[in-house]
Amino acid sequence: MSEKLVKIPGPDHPITIENKQAHITVSVAGKVIADTREALSLKEASYPAVIYVPRKDVDMSALKKTDHATYCPYKGDCSYYSIPVGGERSVNAIWTYENPYASVSQIKDYMAFYPDRIDAMKIDA
Repeated sequence: MSEKLVKIPGPDHPITIENKQAHITVSVAGKVIADTREALSLKEASYPAVIYVPRKDVDMSALKKTDHATYCPYKGDCSYYSIPVGGERSVNAIWTYENPYASVSQIKDYMAFYPDRIDAMKIDA
C-alpha cells in the first residue's frame, strides 16, 4: 500500500474552523437526528462552509455505519453513516473524520450532514 499524501492547510488552501453560535437541529422523516448548540463551522478554500455537529449531540441509535470511506489529504480518512429512517436518499448521509490530521483536530468526534440527504437543517441564531 502506498503512503497517503498529507497536505497542510495554508495560503493556497486555507481551512478555518470556528464555533457556530447557533442552535442547530437536523431532521429526517420527522425524526430529530441531531440537536446542538456546540456546532463548528469549517470553511475550506473556496468551498461553502460545512457545519459539524458534536457526536454527543447526534442520535447515534438512528444511524448505521457503512463500509463507504474516502480520503482527504488535508483532513484524513473519512467514515460514513446512513440514516435508515430516510431510506435510499439518506445512504451515506453523514461523514466524520474519526482521527483527523492535527491541523483540523477540532473536528474529531464531530459529524457533518449532506444537505440533500436529510430533510432539514434548522439554524437558529
